[in-house]
Amino acid sequence: MDQRQIDEKFMRLALNEARKAFDMQEVPIGAVVVSGDAVIGRGHNLVETLSDPTAHAEMQALTAAASTLGGKYLPKCTLYVTVEPCIMCAGAIAWAQVGRVVWGADDPKRGFRRYSERVFHPKTEVASGVLAGECEALMTSFFASLRN
Repeated sequence: MDQRQIDEKFMRLALNEARKAFDMQEVPIGAVVVSGDAVIGRGHNLVETLSDPTAHAEMQALTAAASTLGGKYLPKCTLYVTVEPCIMCAGAIAWAQVGRVVWGADDPKRGFRRYSERVFHPKTEVASGVLAGECEALMTSFFASLRN
């Protein structure tokens, strides 16, 4: 498998997490953390469920991954998330020193790049646009359902 195929494989798992959030009437964002070829952390938005504004998908996945590995740094891991991380999550990704971040849909309103392109650890690699159409469609569907 080439890198694009690997990225799509794991983004599909992040989309599965996002669908769990959707089913719970949470903003449908999902994330998985991968080490090698193993998922070591996963999460979806739980902001409403937990009444916690920090319970974003990335935060859930990073916490689970750090717990799995027994340490707070994740330099050999890749975080897959369905939507561009917000500035809070980007800060947590930086503190965890995640080696690679891959997201699907851009978020021009609340994504971290609106505030700064240089939030992540300097060695963190970034890829975007993976399964963007599917990620965007899930978000659009969710917000359309709120208007009905």
